[in-house]
Amino acid sequence: MLSQLGDDAKLLAGGQSLIPLMKLRFANPAHLVDLNFVPGLSYVREDNGALRFGALTRHAEIENSATAATIPIVHDCAAGIADVQVRNRGTIGGSIAEADPSGDWATVLMTVDTQIRCLGPNGERTIPLTEFIKDAYTTALDHNELVSEIVVKRPPKGSGGAYIAFKRTAPVYPTASAAVQLVMDGDSCRDVSISLGCVGLTPVKAKDAEAALKGKPVNDKAIATAMEAAQAAADPQPDMRGSAEYKRVLAGALVKRAIEVAIRRARGEQVEVSHIYA
Repeated sequence: MLSQLGDDAKLLAGGQSLIPLMKLRFANPAHLVDLNFVPGLSYVREDNGALRFGALTRHAEIENSATAATIPIVHDCAAGIADVQVRNRGTIGGSIAEADPSGDWATVLMTVDTQIRCLGPNGERTIPLTEFIKDAYTTALDHNELVSEIVVKRPPKGSGGAYIAFKRTAPVYPTASAAVQLVMDGDSCRDVSISLGCVGLTPVKAKDAEAALKGKPVNDKAIATAMEAAQAAADPQPDMRGSAEYKRVLAGALVKRAIEVAIRRARGEQVEVSHIYA
């Protein structure tokens, strides 16, 4: 149908990204191709050391999935998206394909090994998430191609992660967010991935913040250095949610909290996290 209708057609999954854009006249497709009648696109499965999410899997399904909860940062994300109504309609595939800079899933999945399976008239291809998102609202998808599945490799033993966002209220997008996934070896950090949300046109990989922790004992000084590096990596735009400097400071504070939770989880503690509301 996309091939027949041309560039003026858009795919409709949960509608929680596209419909608001249409209401604001930022998107004005001539045709909508509804995916909700296609069977077999909603599931959470474990297969060969990876979790597989169907493109139309609702956020609420992931939130309530015991399989998804085995990677705590994934549960953090699903459980914290907007409100119950949005989580019951919005889909993980739609969120990834929309590449909204204020979205949650891309920021979280950037910290774990994530592959995006895409399907089109020329067959199937698999793209790492790091290569899939090109810019704000821009992905590697061709016009007549769609996301069919998201594949998340299970982190190694000794891993822990956390995702924390700062919001004015539950239904709105975060002012800033931080996702941290690390591997601990005693008191030292063997590996770490840190991603910042809502402070750039795409999720921001805080590489200097990662370098402040990787291969080193994790103490207050190392965490403070990572926090400062995260602030420097952030590239936010001022808007009604706050000034650029405010968002930088906020991103650093969220990274600090996420690191602390991730370390506790890596050590086997059952730690519940929730977003912070103004």
